[in-house]
Amino acid sequence: MANMTNLYDSSICTACRACQVACKNWNQLPASIKPFKGNYQTHEDTDGDTFTIVLMNEVDNAAHGVDWNFAKFQCMHCFDAACMKACPRGAYTKTEWGATIHDPDKCIGCQYCTYACPFGVPKHRKREDKITKCTLCADRVTEGLAPACATTCAPGALKFGDRDELIEYARERVKYLQANGYPNATIYGINELGGLNKLYILTDTPDKFGLPVNPKTYGTINFWQDWVQPYFGWLIPVALGASALSFVTTRLMANKHQEHPVEGGHE
Repeated sequence: MANMTNLYDSSICTACRACQVACKNWNQLPASIKPFKGNYQTHEDTDGDTFTIVLMNEVDNAAHGVDWNFAKFQCMHCFDAACMKACPRGAYTKTEWGATIHDPDKCIGCQYCTYACPFGVPKHRKREDKITKCTLCADRVTEGLAPACATTCAPGALKFGDRDELIEYARERVKYLQANGYPNATIYGINELGGLNKLYILTDTPDKFGLPVNPKTYGTINFWQDWVQPYFGWLIPVALGASALSFVTTRLMANKHQEHPVEGGHE
């Protein structure tokens, strides 16, 4: 099966947030009421009961005065997913078409994945002590349907399909935007972190949309996956053996010191 991707076009989005409602509806997620702060950003981040949000960034523009930069935000379904590397219980897997799936039955709520994710996407659901996040509607895709958010978007800012085909579409779209008042238009997600299964067509640089310009994973994540996890089973007995050896050696040295005290010292 081809690698399937969700493409978001910021130049078309109207921030109606129907995608948020569709996501809540399909996943049967309860409302997550946030305090009103006097702005249009109802949710500043995803949470245990909110898998996708629309970020609303008010940006000064020398030519236009003020720009509203909208960006749909959820799990990026990274090719080289840091959450998979960090999870000590193997609760994360990849589908054959590219979605990163979390298994709550294996989750222990440690939140290592949250701290490892360059986007901070996986969130802790306190009432269950489990991690939750967007699944890219894997259950729908398996049945030949597009994710709920993509099927609900009225202006057509969301598309779902073959990644290579959508990249070609995005490149043509960016060329058009660059020639029509958006010289900094770009595609986000083709190469970031080895590739994302969430692509963006942006009218400006990523930082103007609340996205990291050059997202990186912590070096300790690779160390954890390549060295600690594979050998964890024998690291414990080795550590215990070293402790026992240290104890015995210390006792022997102490006894030897008592038998042969330092000259001029006291027994």
